[in-house]
Amino acid sequence: MTAIVPKVRYAVKERLLRWLRRCADAGLKTRLLIIVNLLNGRDPRQTAAVLHVHRATVYRVARRFRERGEVGLLDRREDNGPAKLDERFLAILDEVVRSRPQDHGWRRPTWTRELLVATLVRRTGVRVHVATLSRALALIRARRGRPRPTVTCPWAKGAKTRRLNRLRRLVESLPRREVAVYEDEVDVHLHPKIGLDWMGCGQQKEVETPGQNAKRYLAGALDVRTGQLLWVEGTQKNAWLFVTLLAKPYHHYPRARVIHVILDNYRIHTGLQAAWALAQAGGRLQLHFLPPYSPEGNRIERVWEDLHANVTRNHTCPDLATLMREVRYYLRKRNRRARQHQRRGAA
Repeated sequence: MTAIVPKVRYAVKERLLRWLRRCADAGLKTRLLIIVNLLNGRDPRQTAAVLHVHRATVYRVARRFRERGEVGLLDRREDNGPAKLDERFLAILDEVVRSRPQDHGWRRPTWTRELLVATLVRRTGVRVHVATLSRALALIRARRGRPRPTVTCPWAKGAKTRRLNRLRRLVESLPRREVAVYEDEVDVHLHPKIGLDWMGCGQQKEVETPGQNAKRYLAGALDVRTGQLLWVEGTQKNAWLFVTLLAKPYHHYPRARVIHVILDNYRIHTGLQAAWALAQAGGRLQLHFLPPYSPEGNRIERVWEDLHANVTRNHTCPDLATLMREVRYYLRKRNRRARQHQRRGAA
């Protein structure tokens, strides 16, 4: 029998065992197991090793048992009053986390736990420790992450909405002998885009990058009816790339009276070369510009996102020629799937 706990009657030991079997509190169960192990003859070092606790914890629990008996095993924080992390506190914390420090009078642009504690004292009058705040953040499922950079459209909200609604009505009420496409360009880099991937425990995958980067550019036109993508490639993202792309739907849809091209305000779309191409088309090509910085209105953006996810992100292509073969294969395969989906819908 170890000397750090007193000898107890058999009835006391049995009562401790019954208490242990009924106990649902993890902390109390650990304290009961410490005392039971000590009463069964294990020394503090062995008890700490078996229960995976620090040896100081074993001595502290044994001292409380010597001084106060079974009552000393209870959590003394139960008399601290009502819990601080109530529904109101967590709701205000969730509201604060979703805002910025400047919204609450601070000069710092990002939140720290200490700054959150100080803000919550102002809002609720309740002060908690930063460790307690960490538990509260876990309860509301908050996380540390990188914000997504965005650019705000300089237009008034009403003007932007009217333009997007007009383009939506154009697509929805498109006459039978007219075609509408979404147009945009995308960069293809030999240096792979780094993205998320599954990894084993303790593993960090590596993506080999060539010593010198190289680029190719695609300009695409996405048919709003069929989902087919027409594209051209170039070594420069310039007006000639755009003009070459305009020729694709012009020749691909020879029976279309008008081909509506919905596109952004990139400078290569409004130059002299673009005006010359429109004049040569004799009115069959009409450009419809989206509001500035409104990629959500251009459906082809999703195609480029899928292209990066399936080809360019974390790729292992040794040279640009190999990478471009993968890009073409993916886009042709995507068009085949779009045709199959269209045939099933027609049937």
